[in-house]
Amino acid sequence: MLGKSGSLLPTPVRILVSFILSLPFYSGAIPYIVNPMTAPYWLDLANPELFPDVALALRDPDGLLAVGGDLSEARLLAAYRRGIFPWYSDDQPILWWSPDPRLVLFPERLHISRSLKKTLKKAPFDLSMDQAFDQVILACSEPRADQPGTWITEEMRLAYERLHQAGHAHSVECWQDNKLVGGLYGIAIGKVFFGESMFSRVNNASKLAFVSLTRQLQQWQFGLIDCQVESAHLNSLGASPIRRSEFIQYLNVFCEIKTPPTTWQFDPALLEQLQKTGGILDTLTA
Repeated sequence: MLGKSGSLLPTPVRILVSFILSLPFYSGAIPYIVNPMTAPYWLDLANPELFPDVALALRDPDGLLAVGGDLSEARLLAAYRRGIFPWYSDDQPILWWSPDPRLVLFPERLHISRSLKKTLKKAPFDLSMDQAFDQVILACSEPRADQPGTWITEEMRLAYERLHQAGHAHSVECWQDNKLVGGLYGIAIGKVFFGESMFSRVNNASKLAFVSLTRQLQQWQFGLIDCQVESAHLNSLGASPIRRSEFIQYLNVFCEIKTPPTTWQFDPALLEQLQKTGGILDTLTA
């Protein structure tokens, strides 16, 4: 998740999950309601597209909606289409979230600082798309220096690699001297890009990956980038929170625009223009 670090879930969430796991498991045709008045709900393995309404998600912890299920292609795509994403740790069941508010970036509102413009003009990295997805998600899954673990479990990594092979998940890579030094990955449905995670081994690598991706998505007439939860890093690039109900309305429009799954690649002319202008696009073409 672009707005989240690679850390494990916070302690209060882990306590809540321990309580949920102490309850009797139910595997019927209807999602099991842990508390009939509120979330979280157990998902039914037999119905991958069945999710509770996001309006039923908890307020504390913010957005926790459901538990269980699996990470099949059908379930993941159904979840994202509804504004829901998985986030959990190795010792937990799959947890499904839909926080309110939701951090998003409208591509045309991308903010590029003066210092970042200078870096773009220097072109310190070679950029690519969908050339090293497995390497990018593996790098994103590595624990940060100040954090003990990661939410990108092996189960999750393999699931997103399958989505990539099917043309739904995409990566952006930053290369320096033929070494991968930064990047990000996420899922595309219609004209929405759902950002998952980013990493950087060299200053500004993930920022340049994100800026370049955003400009490419703008050229492709994408309507929205989902950044999920708030972070100072993404706020500095122009992301802002909106109400979950508003976010769902945008999904109902932009996710319905038919775009066949495929391998992505940057427009070379666009990358050249970004270098010349420091990330500013004078004209956009579809």
